[in-house]
Amino acid sequence: MKAIIIDDEKRARHLLSNLLTEHCASITSIEEAQDLASGVDLIKTSKPDVVFLDIEMPNQSGLDILEYFPNHIDFKIIFVTAYNQYAIEAFKLSAIDYLLKPVDTTELKEAVTKAEEAIRANNLNDQLNKLRDSLKQLSMDKIALEIPKGIMFASHNDIVYFEADGMYTNVQLIDGKQKTICKPLKHFVEQLEHNAMFFKCHRSYLINLKYVDELVKDDGDYLLMNNQKRIPISKSKRDQFLEVIKETFM
Repeated sequence: MKAIIIDDEKRARHLLSNLLTEHCASITSIEEAQDLASGVDLIKTSKPDVVFLDIEMPNQSGLDILEYFPNHIDFKIIFVTAYNQYAIEAFKLSAIDYLLKPVDTTELKEAVTKAEEAIRANNLNDQLNKLRDSLKQLSMDKIALEIPKGIMFASHNDIVYFEADGMYTNVQLIDGKQKTICKPLKHFVEQLEHNAMFFKCHRSYLINLKYVDELVKDDGDYLLMNNQKRIPISKSKRDQFLEVIKETFM
């Protein structure tokens, strides 16, 4: 981890730097600043993981650091001071820990460990958020099909129709393969309700309009799909189907 020590006392900075070097192997880089303003400049250029921040300094208190980072602090703060009356205020700023001078080695190591754990937790959350964003992007064009060996991600364009089979659903793919999924048809209707290319033409069928070749008004209305499958269309759905076709293709 990269660390910055902000303290107006040169001796205090050097003592803490030596303790970190000797006892905290996870700290790989240490830089120093003598006041809050120069420390903030150093933070912005060096992007540290953890900042050891004195509170009582001549020109400005370390507690004022939020004035420089009003929106987001992407580093961990460990306050270091000789005055324990600042403890409550320090923790209101969500500090990782609070160390009293002279710094105790055991307490320092514990504080650094807390910082490491917090950084790992943040990194994990960032990774999970990125994964969620990626899956959301993926879901715009694909749908997850739970198959016996895992999960298959099928492009919307690869699905010809969904057919209800009790509490299961048969998914007909453009390559001629069919997958039986342990989900009722309702599950897919809800997932694709905002996709204009999918239309529930019958209580047992959800079709991809892209693969409809013909609406046949003979021997009971039905839709002829591009794979020659005849799919019934309910009388109550026929007018809606024609409206959708006009809006989508005409």
